[in-house]
Amino acid sequence: MAFSIFGGIHPKENKHYAENSPVQVFPEPDILVVPMVQHIGAPCQPCVKKGDRVLVGQMLGDNQGLCVPVHSPVSGTVKAVEPRPHTSGTMVMCVVIENDHQGEQSPDIKPRTREAVDALTPEELMAIIRQCGVVGMGGATFPTHVKLSSGLGKVDTIIMNVSECEPYITADDRLCQEHPEQVLSGLGIVMKILGLETAHIGIEDNKPDAIAALQKYLPQGVRLDILPARYPQGAEKQLIQAITGRQVPSGGLPAAVGCAVFNAATCKAIHDAVYAGMPLVRRIVTVSGDIVMQPKNLLVPIGTCFNDLLEAVGTRENPYKVLSGGPMMGVAQYDLAVPVIKGCNAVTILGKSNKYVVDTARCIRCGRCIDVCPMHLTPVLMYKSMYTGDAEEMKALDMLDCIECGSCAYVCPAGVPLVLGFRAGKQQIRDAQNKAKK
Repeated sequence: MAFSIFGGIHPKENKHYAENSPVQVFPEPDILVVPMVQHIGAPCQPCVKKGDRVLVGQMLGDNQGLCVPVHSPVSGTVKAVEPRPHTSGTMVMCVVIENDHQGEQSPDIKPRTREAVDALTPEELMAIIRQCGVVGMGGATFPTHVKLSSGLGKVDTIIMNVSECEPYITADDRLCQEHPEQVLSGLGIVMKILGLETAHIGIEDNKPDAIAALQKYLPQGVRLDILPARYPQGAEKQLIQAITGRQVPSGGLPAAVGCAVFNAATCKAIHDAVYAGMPLVRRIVTVSGDIVMQPKNLLVPIGTCFNDLLEAVGTRENPYKVLSGGPMMGVAQYDLAVPVIKGCNAVTILGKSNKYVVDTARCIRCGRCIDVCPMHLTPVLMYKSMYTGDAEEMKALDMLDCIECGSCAYVCPAGVPLVLGFRAGKQQIRDAQNKAKK
């Protein structure tokens, strides 16, 4: 049975723009910019230098601790190792590659037969996943091998996330329609590592073609949970509640209630790493929006600049806003030279009709933000404490539990920039904690 999540909204889905567009292989650009920061954790240290020739799948950087390596998506010559703009809004170290369009692969890429994979231990599988740079591709970018290793002996429920509840985005929908066997194969590897014989797939009922494709290849022990569409049901904690009825405690991780959630694209990347030996060097990106002339789902090399993607789809007017991600949780970009990274599932291009800026936004105490918050928070009080700079009150109001889904800002009749305020508030809390430590 499906459990009801708390709060949430029903925004216009706008998936019709790209949902019927099959995945197209995007032509490799002449120049690619590969950031050393594409995951939660320590930035990679470059292991190549200007003038080096690199091959497809060759490691470009790595580090110790909470980190996964990054690899070259093309063969070519390193033109620079320098800071470049990043989708986070900061400058990060990047390896700039001039593509020779030869597609020569690294000799380290070695496919494995099913028999060879069956003989691998969970530890060996996790080592392969780490070596191939697999991270959570739904946007969190947490290193997948760490999530797997931390779940050993603690997790009794695996959930593959195909909810994709945010407007416009159809990347996982198309992935499951076109590559259901590989996606389910990756899920099977996760089940083997965690020692479980059952798993769930959470998918919303607005994806009938993906549901049919997955049902056709559904292996024994895997249950397809079809959920009524609701935002932000695809968020990790909300999906756990919708499928199991369990609620992750404040400040806790899914493993605290015996669950582990893996995005569909992550499962496909796990399959590619284990069977094909191919590192995570390309991903499906939905390029869509209300002013886009040809919305598309594109298989894009990591390091492709947003400018190239906008040129590929065309726009009817100058964009008002270009987001890395969807319109609810995406990050607006100030520079379209930023590259696609592992966690970028969409580039959303919006016209001026989406401009809802209020010059002087004042809360009218209507309480609608409280009604829709899926985390049982009080956004109205959180925003007030952020405005006054009271870090202790922000902590007491559990601001760090905010998942920044944007539901509160979506329903706010006064146009208060709530999510922007909460991001600033979280930084104030971290700054206060660092100051206290010093």
